[in-house]
Amino acid sequence: MTRKTVRTSINSPASLSQRVLAALSFPHPVAAYAEALSPRLRRRTSSGHVPATVVAVQRPTADSVTLTIRPLGRLDGFRAGQFVQLAVEVDGVRRVRCFSPAQSEHVEDGLIELTVKANADGVVSRYLYAHAEPGMALALSGAQGEFHLPEARPDRIVLISGGSGITPVLAMLRTLVDEAHIGRVTFLHYARRPAEQVAAEELRAIADAHSNIDVLTVYTGSDARGLGEADGHCTPTQLDALIPDLAEAQAWLCGPAALMQAVESIYAERGWSRRLHQERFGVAAGAVDEAAGGDVRFARSERFVANNGANLLEQAEAAGLRPKHGCRMGICSTCTCRKTAGVVRNLQTGELSSEADEPIRICVSQPVGSVTVDL
Repeated sequence: MTRKTVRTSINSPASLSQRVLAALSFPHPVAAYAEALSPRLRRRTSSGHVPATVVAVQRPTADSVTLTIRPLGRLDGFRAGQFVQLAVEVDGVRRVRCFSPAQSEHVEDGLIELTVKANADGVVSRYLYAHAEPGMALALSGAQGEFHLPEARPDRIVLISGGSGITPVLAMLRTLVDEAHIGRVTFLHYARRPAEQVAAEELRAIADAHSNIDVLTVYTGSDARGLGEADGHCTPTQLDALIPDLAEAQAWLCGPAALMQAVESIYAERGWSRRLHQERFGVAAGAVDEAAGGDVRFARSERFVANNGANLLEQAEAAGLRPKHGCRMGICSTCTCRKTAGVVRNLQTGELSSEADEPIRICVSQPVGSVTVDL
C-alpha cells in the first residue's frame, strides 16, 4: 500500500505579519521564522530556490558525502529519479549544481537526502565533501527532469547504475519498496570496489526482505575480482548472463559516460531503445583537438574570442560575460541560448549540429571552428 506523501512548497506572504504567521504554521517553525525574517535568506529565493539547512552529514565512502537537508519552505512534486538544483556559496561565489535526491517519494518528514561524490575537478562537490556540516545554509530548487518511473509501474523493472549515478535509481528502488510493488525488479550497480559502493548494506537488506527484488553488484577494479556477481565493465555477454529476461523489462540507467554508452549501444543494436530511460550527469565526449580554431562571436555583447575548444559557457565567461547557467552539466537547460551560425558538438552525445538558427545549451556545446552565439 502506498504511504501518504507529505509534499511541501513555498509561500510568499505579502506582509511581514503574514510571513510570520506562515512561518509559525509551518511544521518546523524555527526554520521558517528564520526564512521569514532574514534578508539574506530572502535574497537566496530570488532565483526560485528555497532556503535550506543541512541537518545531518555522513561520509559513507572515502570520496562521497551524504547530506540530509531540511528545506525552509515548500518543495512540491518530487518524483523518484528527478534532480534538484543546489545553490551554495563557495569562496564568496554563489554556485549552482544539480543532484538527484535519493529518498523515496513517500518520505513523511520533508527531508531531502543528497549523496555527492567529490570529483577532482568539481568545485562544489569538493567543497561539500570537505566542509559540509549540520547548520550549513544552502538553497534548493524544486524537482525537475523527465527521468522517473511512470505513474503505472511496469511489471518488470531493471535499474542500472554506476558510481554516483546510484542516487536517482536508489530513490526509485526505495519508492517501489515503500509501495510494496509486486513486480519483478533487478537493481544492477557497477562500482570499482566494495569500499566505494554507497548503500551496500541497505541494498542487501532490501534483497533479503523482498523475494521479487534482485540486487546485483559488479566490481570493475582488478583488485575486486570475484567479490560481486560479475567482474569488469559492461558487455552484452555480461548483461545477458546477469539479466536473462532483459528484453522484457523497462530499464532506467544512470552512471558514468562509459557505462551509459555501453548499455545504450546494446539496446540500440537490439532495437530496444524505447525500453531504456537515461539520465546523464556530465559529458560523454571531452574537448577534441580539431574543435579549436576560428573565432567565437558573442553577437549581442559584440565580443570575439579565439576558439580554444572549451565549451561555449566557459569561453563566454573567459570573455568577461556572465551568461545565465545552472548545473553546468547539460541537465537544467538554464544556459540555453541561440546559435546563429557555425557548428557545435554536443559534449554529451558527440553529435555535430550545423543548423543556422537553433537553441543550444552552451555548457555542453563545443564550438567546432567559428561560431556565433546570441549572447
